Amino acid sequence: MINIKNFRKTFGSKLVHKDVSFYVREGECLGLVGGSGVGKSVILRSLIGLEKPDSGEIEIDGIQVHNLTEEEMVPLRQKVAYVFQGGALFDSMTVFENMAYPLREHFKLSDDEIQKKITDTLDELGLAGNEQNLPSQLSGGMQKRLGLARALMMNPKVILYDEPTAGLDPYNTKKIQDHILKLKKKGVTSILVTHDMPTALAVCDKMVYLLNGVVTSSVLTKDLYSNPNAEIMKFIEGDVA
Repeated sequence: MINIKNFRKTFGSKLVHKDVSFYVREGECLGLVGGSGVGKSVILRSLIGLEKPDSGEIEIDGIQVHNLTEEEMVPLRQKVAYVFQGGALFDSMTVFENMAYPLREHFKLSDDEIQKKITDTLDELGLAGNEQNLPSQLSGGMQKRLGLARALMMNPKVILYDEPTAGLDPYNTKKIQDHILKLKKKGVTSILVTHDMPTALAVCDKMVYLLNGVVTSSVLTKDLYSNPNAEIMKFIEGDVA
């Protein structure tokens, strides 16, 4: 479903990625981990065309993303959802208006259809009854869940999670974990960028570790503890930054 080959990216004189390659099968959740500043979010942003690689290839569902114009990216973004670290909610819009925005932008649905989809999704994520609240009236955990709820409005085939549990209490972290697992069961493919190793271990099928602009480890999660000398295990156990 996702294939990145020989990805290279610089910002001015700063080389972020030298030669990054990895793939994600349909229905898998891949954990993209590494220390702060290694460019994990740069890869996510490149997958939806917000950044362009200097060289290399990015493919999603058979589509060569790196060659697309901004106009050509629109249909791809309808099936690839991005759950931003800060939620990226519209502060001046109510919860309902935030949720309705992508539906009204991309689909021709009746008001009743929009209402039902929003109500069902909010209920599923434990946010029912907040339709007329502004994001600022919600707790941090609820805002994170709302960001996920809005991403689900497009029925995406792929979801990119950027630190979805950062700063959350155990209750809200578990809520996010449970929903990622639920979406996996429905066949949604995902990449999880996180420093929250318990969550990564709970939801990811495979882990990829970035260091110095390359992938130094790619290991199935179930095999991690049988490979204690892998770079990624040293990172998980706090032995390296």
